[in-house]
Order: sequence, then structure tokens, then C-alpha cells
Amino acid sequence: MQLTSGPPTPAGLGYAPPHSSQPPISTSYQSAPQPSFTQAPPPASSAPTQPPPPNAPAASQQYYRGPPPPPQPPFNSALPPTSQQQFLSSAPPPPSQQTFPPSFSSSIPPPSCAPAPPVSQSQQPFSTPQPHFSSAPPPVSQPGFPSGPPPPAQGSFPPQPTPSSSQPGSVPPPGPPPTSVTSGQYPTPIQHQQQPPDSQPSPYHSGPPPPRFQMPPTVNHLPPGPQSPPGPQGPLQQPPSPQTGYPPQQNGAFGQTRSPQAGYPGPYPVQPNYGAPAPAPAPAAPAQKRLDPDAIPSPIQVIEDDKAKTNEPFVTGVRGQAPPLVTTSFHVRDQGNASPRFVRCTAYNMPCTADMAKQSQVPLAAVIKPLATLPPDENPPYMVDHGEGGPIRCNRCKAYMCPYMQFIEGGRRFQCSFCNCVTDVPPHYFQHLDHTGKRVDCYDRPELSLGSYEFLATVDYCKNNKLPQPPAFIFLIDVSYNAVKSGMVSIVCHELKSLLDHLPRENPEVDSVVRVGFVTYNKVLHFYNVKASLAQPQMLVVSDVSDMFVPLLDGFLVNVNESRQVIESLLDQIPEMFADTRETETVFGPVIQAGLEALKAADCAGKLFVFHTSLPIAEAPGKLKNREDKKLIGTDKEKSLFQPQVGFYNNLAKECVAQGCCVDLFLFPNQYVDVATLGVVPVSTGGSVYKYTYFQAQTDQERFLNDLRRDLQKHVGFDAVMRVRTSTGIRATDFFGSFYMSNTTDVELAGLDCDKAITVEFKHDDKLSEETGALMQCAVLYTSCSGQRRLRIHNMAVNCCSQLADLYRNCETDTIINYFSKYAFRGVLSNPTKAVRDTLVNQCAQILACYRKNCASPSSAGQLILPECMKLLPVYLNCVLKSDVLLPGADVSLDDRAYLKQLISCMDVADTHVFFYPRLLPVMKLESGSLPVAVRNSEERLSKGGVYLMETGLHLFLWVGASVQQELLLNLFGTPSFSQIDSSMVRGDASLCSCVGSVVVNT
Repeated sequence: MQLTSGPPTPAGLGYAPPHSSQPPISTSYQSAPQPSFTQAPPPASSAPTQPPPPNAPAASQQYYRGPPPPPQPPFNSALPPTSQQQFLSSAPPPPSQQTFPPSFSSSIPPPSCAPAPPVSQSQQPFSTPQPHFSSAPPPVSQPGFPSGPPPPAQGSFPPQPTPSSSQPGSVPPPGPPPTSVTSGQYPTPIQHQQQPPDSQPSPYHSGPPPPRFQMPPTVNHLPPGPQSPPGPQGPLQQPPSPQTGYPPQQNGAFGQTRSPQAGYPGPYPVQPNYGAPAPAPAPAAPAQKRLDPDAIPSPIQVIEDDKAKTNEPFVTGVRGQAPPLVTTSFHVRDQGNASPRFVRCTAYNMPCTADMAKQSQVPLAAVIKPLATLPPDENPPYMVDHGEGGPIRCNRCKAYMCPYMQFIEGGRRFQCSFCNCVTDVPPHYFQHLDHTGKRVDCYDRPELSLGSYEFLATVDYCKNNKLPQPPAFIFLIDVSYNAVKSGMVSIVCHELKSLLDHLPRENPEVDSVVRVGFVTYNKVLHFYNVKASLAQPQMLVVSDVSDMFVPLLDGFLVNVNESRQVIESLLDQIPEMFADTRETETVFGPVIQAGLEALKAADCAGKLFVFHTSLPIAEAPGKLKNREDKKLIGTDKEKSLFQPQVGFYNNLAKECVAQGCCVDLFLFPNQYVDVATLGVVPVSTGGSVYKYTYFQAQTDQERFLNDLRRDLQKHVGFDAVMRVRTSTGIRATDFFGSFYMSNTTDVELAGLDCDKAITVEFKHDDKLSEETGALMQCAVLYTSCSGQRRLRIHNMAVNCCSQLADLYRNCETDTIINYFSKYAFRGVLSNPTKAVRDTLVNQCAQILACYRKNCASPSSAGQLILPECMKLLPVYLNCVLKSDVLLPGADVSLDDRAYLKQLISCMDVADTHVFFYPRLLPVMKLESGSLPVAVRNSEERLSKGGVYLMETGLHLFLWVGASVQQELLLNLFGTPSFSQIDSSMVRGDASLCSCVGSVVVNT
């Protein structure tokens, strides 16, 4: 251990072995064994998809010219179940069976099919609707963003499932799809069999019904259909598969998406109505009709429709009422349930039984954002102070007083709605009841009339029964060669001089009580004494990083106003002191240890702002090596790339959480830095990770400074603990987000800011009642930035139902996608990405298949039936499947994937929506005061003569067409020529370009 004063000296380096190993924080998935494929899919290529000829007819008809399929024997119930089902069509049913309730479903008419050579298509689920009767996967893959929807592949008959030993030719009749998937496990991935192209009958046949075609077996064993003696295997039937697991299955889990046809209107653009009978088939045409992308449900239309119907404030007093979409601007009136800005649920009508929940496969979860920022026209949660007695709670389950509590015996006792326990009312809290059984002071007390409020906690809620000290912010700046050369050190020091005036505070008129400290580091650490009585700051160097300690107590953490001159002098000198450094190696683990020890010495909670540039390869605890290996992508070992390289940081994160030390990491890498390992501490402590690859001061400075300013000023709580209580019948079983859990109930967050959300999954442990509904209470105990100990309470009541139709009528797709994305991104820690993607597809198939079977009116077997509130589920889930975490492109680094995985784990519903389905705005004709209506995210929607702005939540992209008008180019870029646009610019002559991160020019 070495302690010196003055400029940095050569480091005496040592190594301390890590402490006892700590099991990984994240919960793993269980992976089911995967069956063997009977036929390998064709090799992938990147050949672009070619659109059909422009003179192709509007519709086509193809008749089956070969011999009829052989007669089929009775249904064999012994066949194994499948996880997906293709909905095949036969003769159209009577018109009365083709009309579906608008509140339950949206049907899309099918396209006509004609013979054509196979074309390139994306093999991703939902990316492009597959043709009718298709059972072969597309022969060629393509990039995640194609140049337009490909034409449908040539139809072929579905493969025959593996027959049982007792009945070689057993075939089930077309029946309802499967309805359940084991929760928490990855089921067997879907298999695809490639079939030779062949003719097929029209989905709309005016003659007698065509023969019943082969379908894969379903979970539901229905009575067999028409029987006929078994015959020899026909030329279109597939021989039995030698495998012993699942039979060959068909591509396309959700039936068939159909393009609009004349006389068959639908619910989307150019389809004013739906449910009308189909017209008589048109004569066969040789050309193939391209699928109309407008036949797929439009997210833009759904978003605009929701905005149009939301013209009144959203009142939370109605139990089980679904709120407006996150894309809609609305005003909230709290009348007993938490605002949707704080809590959003996947379903506002919860199934009464576990069997019903398992059958529907709709996830039961809530996304909770405890400290969410409210609009200026909405009141923040009221503060309630019950004095030394503290908040009123249930004696048994410890639930806090809320509007659901029932006062009895004239107001002397209350019955808990969560556990039904009866508790005496303290004398100072007693009040009489009115004729309805409510307290006469009900509307004078926030905890009895509002869904969200705060309690001022007593000393009993503090560590060691001692009121907390005000928090501290410590800035730890990498001063190695890469950091200095990139300009990062100079930018950070210059910006901090002004940012220190904007530290978080409860009252804007009062100075912040947050104290600050400063450390610089490369292979050694430099601590700075900035005590107010000093004329110049003093540097103390700790070179023995194997045994980290803080060399000073008095003068390290100081009040900004008292030590302003010394602090500004230090920030001016740091870039000069290290301007000529040649040190390239850095440490990282000891840096966090230094900040942790400083907070321990000051006996306070706080936040570390770490500005880091490179992989920590210097000899020190937490040393890492470069393990980047793209050869592992797509293999069973790919999951190891998302796991921490060493266990040291897991143990360090646990210590940080115990102290209330939150870590925010700003990364400026020029090469691999192992974000999966470095991000363990920020993610586990409730912090954030920011990444600026190949940082350049000229182009990236503004984005970095905006992130730093917001991160430093936003509302944050420290040393937080969150617990979710539920009424009898359900319980919180799983949690997703940036936190640490030492047990199964308490979510521990060293820091909790206004941007962090926690997704909570619920499971049944008993039967629920339709009369009482289901209740949830989220309680967060935290220390405010002024040093107060507080309890923030959010209450939510939802309905319960015994009918699946009621469940599907009150779901929220955006929240379901938030849950699915976090569930899947955590799954890559212990499962191959292909298995994770297959699981998402399977569960979506189960959700829609259960709706079709139990809620939709009888319809043609090939029609895609979607619940009204879930008609965008396949579209949005396809976006999750195409994300860089689950389907990386060739230019996506391992660090980028780990960064996105960590980032999305703590996003709320609004953030995940815009990330997975970005907003694409045409900016050719801007009207003052309003943004244009967004367009659907497809390359074919981009005009060569237009300019489009795309927002992803992380970046803004400006897409410029090659034929754009000169006037628009002059206004935006100051140049009349398309070829002279600087694609690296971040600011143009127009305010539109002031924060655009990238300019994409289309040549």
C-alpha cells in the first residue's frame, strides 16, 4: 500500500484474489431438449427480393389439376401435440359465419395464389405473410430490413405428420389450435419441411367443398371427421418421419394474412367493411398477385384512432378500465387507482383460475415506474405525515392504508382487502363513518381517496434506526491516453463546472445538499482534496490498487457552494495535468471500490459517475481479457457472451447495493470493452449505461452532454427497497429490471430514478373472484435527494373474469411486448437465441389460437383472426424478433448487443414501444406547430423525393431521398446539391436538424 502526495508516481501494482463467489443475479430459463430436423433448411443468402411485374393482374385463380389426395383414415388422438398450427381454408362458410364481432376480432381476406418460381423471403416470423397452403420455409433469407414486402411463395400441400405405429395413415381433421405452453420453459422449436411446389385449389371455391387436406395434429382431441379406408400413399403425401419427437410442422403459426380483393372488403385502408361474403372466383391468371401490405393491421392507424377517441381525461376510479395507448397524449385524474404513468398492466381483466390463464397464455404482468415524471398539469403524489406513529398498516400482511381498506364497527377497526385481516384503528386516526360506510374525512386524506401518494417514513424505516445523511455524487474520470486524445476529459471537466449548479434538489429555491467528490484514474487512482480552506486542490495517489482505500476523509466530499473556487480550479487543471500522458492501460474494479469506500466512510448513499474508455487489462481486481469471438454467434455457446466474464463484479454489485451506492457508467470505447461484464454493477445497482462508440468531440459531444445533463439533474431516490403485495389468489413471482434481489420478495435498488421501470409477473395460487377483483400495491421505501426517508405507494385494482372473451377484450399489447422483450432478453443468458425466438413465436401462436378457438365466430380456416386490442401483437413481436439482441446483423458488435440487452431491461412501456417500432415522420411539408402523421416502417414507404425523420428513442435518423427538391436541401443542409450533403453533420440550418444523430442519404 503506497500513499504519496503530488503528481502521479509509478504504480506499485498488486493483485488481490476475488472474494467468495456469488451466484449470478439474473434468473435463468429452463431449456427443453430440441428435436432433430428431418430435413435441413436451404442455405441462406442475402439475395434481394424482387417485386412482381407492374402489369400483374389484381387477382389470380389456380385450380388443382392433379389427382385428388388419397382418402384419409380416422383421427388418431395418440399423435403428439404441436406448438403451432397452420389454418387451412376450405369452401367458404355461409355469410352468417363470416361476420365477426368487431370487439373480438379482425379478419383479413386471403390472397389468390398462382404458380411462380420460389422467391427470396425473410424466414423471420411475421416478417411477411406466407401464401395459402404453404408448408415449406422460404428458400433464401434476407436482411432484417428488406426493400419491400416480397411476393408470396408458390403454394404447396402441407406435409403429413408422423403417423403412429398403430395407425400408419392417421390424419386429424382441421381443428382448433393448441392452447398451452409450459410457462418458464422453452418448448421444442418449430420444424419446417420443404415441399416441392404444386398447384392448389382456390381459397374461394364456388363448387362443392374440396377434399379435406392434411393438417398437423392439435392439442385438442376432437371427434374424428369423415372416415375412409386407408389407401396407398399418394404422390403429394410425405413419407413418415423417422424422428420420435414432434412431427413435421408447417410454417406460419397464425393462419394466413390475405390481401384485399374486389367484393371482399376488410377493416383496413381501402377495406371499409369486413365480414362480407367472398365473390365468385375469377378466371385463372398466369401472373402472381403481390400481397398488399395494407392488408396487415397498421400500427399507425391504431395509434391515430386511439388519439381521435381520447378527448376526455382518463379517470382512474373505474376498476379494470384499460388506459389510452402510450402514444396518446392524455390527462389523468387520480380517483383511487394509480395513474398509467406509474403502472400499466398486460391485462385489466385477470382470469379467475390458473387453468384459464394457462390456456390463454396471455402473460399477467405489470410495468411499474415508481418515480415517473408527470406532466405539468398533473399533481405529483401528495405527502402524508402521520407523525411518530408512522403509516397505518395491516397487522398481518403489512399492506399500507389505501382506498381498498374497509372500515367496520363504526370506524374503530378496518379489514384489509389484501388478506382480510381485521386491524384496530389507532385513536389519533379514528373518524366516524357516513351512511355508505365510508369515513367522513375520506376525501381529505390522500391515502383513502387516491391511487398514488407518499408517506413520510419514521426512524423505524431507516438503517440502524438512524436518519440518513444527504447523498453524495462522486465523479471518476478515466485519464488514460485514449480518453485524453478523444477529447472526453476536456469536455467532462468543462461541463461539470456549470452542471454543479444544477444538482437535484427538492425545492428549486433552495441549494442542493448533495455533496461531490472527484477521482481520476488510469493504472493508479488520484484522489483530490477540494476543501474550501485550500488555495489549490491537492492530489493524493493510491498505486496499490489490489487493496483499495480512500486516503482522505475531510475534504473529499464537499458542498459545492462552499468549495466552488477550489473545484473550478481542479477542473481547469485536470486536462492540463494529463495532456501528455502515454498510459494506455486502465483499471475498473478498483475505481468502483474507491467510490464505494468513500460513501462508506461518509456513512451516506450516493451515485458514482464513471467515465471509462477501454477494456481493463491492467493488473488489478476485476481484470478482463478480450473474449470477442463472432464464431460463437448462432451456436450453443453464444449465451456465454452475455454472461459476466468473472464473478468479481457480482460480489462488488452486492456490496454497492448494501451501501446504497448507485453506478452510472459512460463508455467511450474504440474497441471491445466487454459491456456484458462492465455493466453488471450499473445494472444491479439501478444505474444506467451510456455508450458512445468511436467518440469524436465534434460529432458526439452534444449527444453525450445531453445525456450527462439529464442524468445528473433527474429525480432520483437512493437506498431503495420495493415490495409488491397482492390480494389473495395471485402473487408476484418474477421481476425484470435494473436491481438486485437477495430474497424472493424485496427488490433492492441502490438508486431509483424517474426513468427506471420494473416489470412484475404474477401467477395464480388460488381462485379469484369476479366480485372482488384483484388488487396490487407497490410500496417503495427510498431516501430522497434532500435526505428524507419516504414511502411511495401505488395501488391498482383490476377486474377478474371467467370468460376468455373478457380477458382478450381488456389486454394492452404495448405492455405485453414490454414483458415479452424482457423475458426473451433475459433468456439469452442461458439459451441459444434461436430457442428464445422460437419460444416467442410459440407463445404468440398460443395466444391467438386460443382466441380463435374460444372467442371468434366460426370462419374460414385460412383466415387470420385477431382480437381487437391485440391485432398488432404479431407486428410488434416481429420487431422484437428482428432486434439486434435476437437477430444481429453482420455489423452489430457483441458489446452493442449486451448494451441493448441491459438498456431494455429497465425500459417502461413508452420506451420499448418507440424502440421496437420507431416513429417515421415525413418532413417534406411541415406545418407550424404540429408534427406530420407518421408512416408505417417500411422501405417501400420512403419516396425518393422525400425526407424522413426516424425516432428510435436512442437516436434520430434523417433519411434523404436522391430526388429531393433543392429548396428543401437548402433549408435543411444549406446546400442545393444532394451529393454535397455531409452525412456526419449533427446540426443544420433548420431547427429540425438540431438533434439529429445520423443522416442517411439514399443514392
